[in-house]
Amino acid sequence: MSVDRLTRVNALLKREIAEALYRVFAGQNFDFSAVTVTHVFTSSDLHTARVLVSILGHEKDRGGILRQLQQHHGPIQKLISKHVILKYTPQLHFELDTSLEQGDHVLRMLEKIETEHPEWSGPTPPPTTEEQP
Repeated sequence: MSVDRLTRVNALLKREIAEALYRVFAGQNFDFSAVTVTHVFTSSDLHTARVLVSILGHEKDRGGILRQLQQHHGPIQKLISKHVILKYTPQLHFELDTSLEQGDHVLRMLEKIETEHPEWSGPTPPPTTEEQP
């Protein structure tokens, strides 16, 4: 399978998995706003897919949320197979993605440095003039 097609399949699966979560967990005690599907990496033979999810908040219960996702991978796959026509519907494996939190941490550190040491910030750009030649 070409890389371009696999990229499109990954994007389609990402969108469909996110929508399937709402259907599968409807009526259950599940915080949809905390879970974001960040990436999907499908194998080239379409048999398996790693689904990276970010779980904001719920730091103490992330393992439980991941277990719920993994336990319900069958119904999620079934919904996906109805909406996405592929030769194989990949078996989903959910994993925690902490890259968003790491990025937020780096941004907070940069803001802290900037407020503590404003002299370290880059040179200010020259003022723009309204007159142009």
